[in-house]
Amino acid sequence: MKKMFLIAMTISLCCTLPSCKRKKLTEVVEVPLPSAEEKITIGHPDDVSADNGQFSLVKLPYQYNELSLDISTLTMEMHYSKHYLTYTNNLNRLVAADATLTDLAIEDILKKLDLNNANLRNNAGGFYNHSMFFESMAPKAGGQPKDTLAASITKDLGGFDIFKTQFIEAAEKQFGSGWAWLIVDKTGKLQVTSTPNQDNPLMPKQTVAGTPILCLDVWEHAYYLDYQYKRKKYIENFFNIINWKKVGERYEEAIAQKK
Repeated sequence: MKKMFLIAMTISLCCTLPSCKRKKLTEVVEVPLPSAEEKITIGHPDDVSADNGQFSLVKLPYQYNELSLDISTLTMEMHYSKHYLTYTNNLNRLVAADATLTDLAIEDILKKLDLNNANLRNNAGGFYNHSMFFESMAPKAGGQPKDTLAASITKDLGGFDIFKTQFIEAAEKQFGSGWAWLIVDKTGKLQVTSTPNQDNPLMPKQTVAGTPILCLDVWEHAYYLDYQYKRKKYIENFFNIINWKKVGERYEEAIAQKK
């Protein structure tokens, strides 16, 4: 038989109407202590797959616990196997119901998106943004970019330290839910920007448009279990796990497409 304990909470309520009298309400809540069988168990990212459809989850290139110094195992599992999976399944259902989207790459869907189609906007954005986010991180990563990307950050943004400050500010100042981005704009230059909700710089009518090469999720589900209200700490710690090799590959691809 499970052990139970009682939490008694006394709440004093005072009505604002003249006829109301001060009352005290006592709420007694029975809370079961979790048994060993009920403790949270963490699965494996390879066990997670989307429903059959046009798009699949990107394979997580590390285990949930491998970033745990900066993002907890539980946050990673919930983010990947619940939030990201839901966006992917929703997108597949929407694409299956619209013949004009059949066989289109996700980038092409985003570029031709009708922004009034909120359902497609949110789920296509959610799929693309999360795919890039999870691939933007790696264990034993961080540090600074190298080679062409490093040179371009210096040329276009004034150096790594300036870029880092700009990126942290973009993420921190994004009101509510959203994303921070490093992108290659239409002229081939690097820029830092942010977007609300599940929008991204590939979508029409963006303040700063271009091809994303790095992103950071600043929705609360990405960090609240670990950092609570300390969003800036989460943003700063992201730099410990950025997969600059992958970001550099994206940069080379983006530049090649502009030639």
